[in-house]
Amino acid sequence: MHKTIKISDKFSLILHKIYRMNDKINNRMDVTILGIESSCDDTSAAVLKNGVLLSNIIANQKIHEAYGGVVPELASRAHQQNIIPVIHAALKQAGINKEDLSAIAFTRGPGLLGSLLVGTSFSKGFSTALNIPMVEVNHLQAHVLAHFIKQNESDANHPSFPFLCLLVSGGNSQIILVRAYNDMEVVGQTIDDAAGEAFDKCAKVMGLPYPGGPVVDRLAKEGNPKAFKLNKPQIPDYNYSFSGLKTSFLYLLRDELKKNPHFIEENKADLCASLQYTIIEILMDKLRKAAKDLKIKEVAVAGGVSANSGLRTAFEEHAQKYHWKIYIPPFAFTTDNAAMVAMSGHFKYLNNDFCPMDAVPFSKVVV
Repeated sequence: MHKTIKISDKFSLILHKIYRMNDKINNRMDVTILGIESSCDDTSAAVLKNGVLLSNIIANQKIHEAYGGVVPELASRAHQQNIIPVIHAALKQAGINKEDLSAIAFTRGPGLLGSLLVGTSFSKGFSTALNIPMVEVNHLQAHVLAHFIKQNESDANHPSFPFLCLLVSGGNSQIILVRAYNDMEVVGQTIDDAAGEAFDKCAKVMGLPYPGGPVVDRLAKEGNPKAFKLNKPQIPDYNYSFSGLKTSFLYLLRDELKKNPHFIEENKADLCASLQYTIIEILMDKLRKAAKDLKIKEVAVAGGVSANSGLRTAFEEHAQKYHWKIYIPPFAFTTDNAAMVAMSGHFKYLNNDFCPMDAVPFSKVVV
């Protein structure tokens, strides 16, 4: 039975051979990857040389704070303004010329389509101009692979395969079994809202500024985590649900405000502490069950919510109690950043896993 190969696939195979011939001609021993991240509201570029981080530049978009959330059209316009200066700064800080690059790794998805189009389009143009390959990167997988970024030549602190990774962010809450850089299985995930959404939405009803997660984390340190009992949904297997928690939090505020109009202001720290405590308990209960059932002791956390101090403390406590070997990313690699994109691109480059020119971004996908 003959295998059908599309024209785009044939073209990609030819390009791969050309790239490899160029490498041999130039006698390149180093693998230098430019990573480009534009999935949401941060424009980021990073340079990785043989897995060692040389630069990681991020341009934040403050304009969304006034709207209490990311406005997609404003985000894509800001990416257009930021992408060239950010990439220029990344190359300059890394101390390399664009001709030194081996490949360009870009976030293809998931994310906001308008934002992703900016990064994808720039990558295609830059790749063509430099005659180097492109590598498409899954944003969620990149968060997991952030644990393999080296900050210096001797940095060897990374998980061994297989390991479990709790990926928690504003849009995703997943437990991922990582067998290899290109072999990841989602064994559990949220069936509705993500943990980050629960933080932000509950913060919003309390009148806290956006993004709410860091504000809740700060206030929680001053409060009693058991001051208020909130709903913990009972979901089968390793899956999550946070919609019931949000509803119980909203009802608590509604009922108490009827009695005392100043309830939120007078109990803000306790409310934040109780909310954070419950979300972390929900996350760790399922992760603990998955680690036990799958008999895995190496456990990592990734994504924006991995910056939460309560979650980091919970990981450290579980490491002591259950003899886990844990991996918690540096704060710089918790939010969306191009260093993790470049790291994913590094692995793919070594495996000749390049991307054709007709690739288009996607908004939603599972790992």
